[in-house]
Amino acid sequence: MTIHSAGNHLVRILRLCSFFSHRCVLTGVRSHATCIQTYRFAPVRRQNGFLYYLGNCLDLKSNRFHSSEKTEYRIPTAVIEREPEDGNIYSREISGVSDPSDGHLSKRTIMQNLEALEEEFVTEQKSLSSAERIKPLEKFFDRLQMCTSPSDVLDLYKESTVTWKQVSNCLMTMWKTTKKMSEDQKRYERKLMFEHPVFEKICQQTLKGAQLMSCSDLSYSLFALVKIGVSQNSRLVHTLLRVIQERLNEFDERALSVLSSCVKNMEDNKSVNALRVGLRLLVELRIPVIKRVMALQTMMRCIGQDAPLPLKKKLENKAISLLNEFTLPNCQYMFVTLAVMDHRSLPLLETCSNRIIENIHSIPFWRLVHILQSCKDLWYRSPALLSAIGNHVAASLAIWQVKQLILFLVLFSELNFRHIELMNAFAQIILAKSESLTLKDVLSVLRVYSLLNHRPDEGWIEQFLQTVSDVFELYLSKCSSQELLRGVYSLCLMGHYPQVALNQLFRDDVLNELCSSASVYREANEQMLQCINLCLELENPSFIRQPVNTTVVDPSLSHSVNAELQKTVDTILGDSSLYQQGLMLKNLLFIDYVIALDQKSKNVVPIPQDDEIGSESDIQRVAVLCAPVSAFCFGTSHPKDRLAMKIRHLKVLGYHAVLVSEHEFGKLSEDERVGFLKSAIFTE
Repeated sequence: MTIHSAGNHLVRILRLCSFFSHRCVLTGVRSHATCIQTYRFAPVRRQNGFLYYLGNCLDLKSNRFHSSEKTEYRIPTAVIEREPEDGNIYSREISGVSDPSDGHLSKRTIMQNLEALEEEFVTEQKSLSSAERIKPLEKFFDRLQMCTSPSDVLDLYKESTVTWKQVSNCLMTMWKTTKKMSEDQKRYERKLMFEHPVFEKICQQTLKGAQLMSCSDLSYSLFALVKIGVSQNSRLVHTLLRVIQERLNEFDERALSVLSSCVKNMEDNKSVNALRVGLRLLVELRIPVIKRVMALQTMMRCIGQDAPLPLKKKLENKAISLLNEFTLPNCQYMFVTLAVMDHRSLPLLETCSNRIIENIHSIPFWRLVHILQSCKDLWYRSPALLSAIGNHVAASLAIWQVKQLILFLVLFSELNFRHIELMNAFAQIILAKSESLTLKDVLSVLRVYSLLNHRPDEGWIEQFLQTVSDVFELYLSKCSSQELLRGVYSLCLMGHYPQVALNQLFRDDVLNELCSSASVYREANEQMLQCINLCLELENPSFIRQPVNTTVVDPSLSHSVNAELQKTVDTILGDSSLYQQGLMLKNLLFIDYVIALDQKSKNVVPIPQDDEIGSESDIQRVAVLCAPVSAFCFGTSHPKDRLAMKIRHLKVLGYHAVLVSEHEFGKLSEDERVGFLKSAIFTE
């Protein structure tokens, strides 16, 4: 039977495929690639340093056909050159047993040769990848780092061939370039970005490549898109959310951390809420296998403050079990982590506080700030920790800027903590560098010193108040009505009355704006104006002002009688006619108990019905004030802002104030309470 030449050629190709399918090797040529090209199976092409073969319709892999030119594998050429004499091309079966007379290699030899061939191929591909592909990527990322706006990134994207792996870097750079811009500049740059012709293309590429992206690329891409202002209802954002939900189990702790930061600030919708639930479930499942502290803290941040309490407790117990592995950065980061969770764990906080105190000198500024902010959020006050931070700052004043010191003082004041040495030292800095203060700085300084009722050394208290007041008045033309009111209120709490600022505050247009029903701070503004009026009436009556019409709320309605104090007063005096309970003065000063005391005999006398003591100088009116713990500076009996003002005003009105801390009074026994109150009333 005569075989047509075309059929003969086809048979050769099929037999060649049969050899490859049985993992045999060809001989008589220097490489498989050369062999395939010789027999016209597929022409060799090279792109980006990699070989590929056009027309590979049989779906053979290129790594099966390529090896180094240095290696030769020779078997008899008759395998591909001769045909069976009987014309039956299928008469020879390829078996695993080699026939020496036929010249075939054994299956074991073929496999060994093929494995060596594959290893050599992988090595060559790696060398090609390093040499020919990393350099263009480095050049691209170098240019990406030089971009200063989102439009620069889009221009670079247009000029380059960007893969889906580089898209997330482009999107993150677009966001980073706008981080430090002002709000007006951000709006302008975003407008240019959305109008850029390439912006739609990068969004389309992100949309198409979402399924191919790694978990980190997915989380960073979503984070950047939300930050640069892409609509959260867009198809792009919802596609990323859907893909993330499908692959959530593949996310590592870093990708989860970025994802949680993003999802936390996104608008509520079905996709976002489902992802939040999925994150919590994933965290709960991974708790037992967590071995690294950093991974645990990342998981704790993921669940957020809305997580159920049992889950928070599980994470807390896991953290406690890893306490021996905590480094100093872990201790610092634990404060922030617990604040994000809104979970106040005293064992963790106390252990981390002790470690921070031991290494306070090696902690940088922003870490200390974050620790104090977390203490405020968690309502956690450690006297040792706060004192250690205050001592460290006061001992190294030279290394801190004025704004940094102000930030420390503001955080201390929010914690009701008064560090006397630091506040005295900062007052001297204000006297030396008052010209460097901005309006915001001045308002912060006034707020801190008035809130904590701190008066620097008597020798230069007036100089300090006058200096701060002068700087404040320099900014009066730039002050809003709200800033003006707060500045004057703080100065009045400290007993200082700037005439120019007061004149501007009591202008009709300013008062109308502050007391307008449209103001969200109306109630607080009216209370501050009441305090200012009372301060002027009692301490600066020479100042002529217009009456302020405010809606006065009776403060006595919010006061309740302390049962323990009531029992103690009855025990000491024995007769209810010897004291007056719940007296309100000037519509603002509430007194728990008023007692009339004969100074000569040290006896209590009945109070007249009209409360007229007359000119009898031997009778002293005693005002017993019961104040909550929030009215005192932390850890002390030093009164704060309005309580200090009340004591000062009662003294002007002729009262001797006896201050009782409700919290400390409750800790005493009944006999100790009687002894304490007797000593306070009868001994000035």
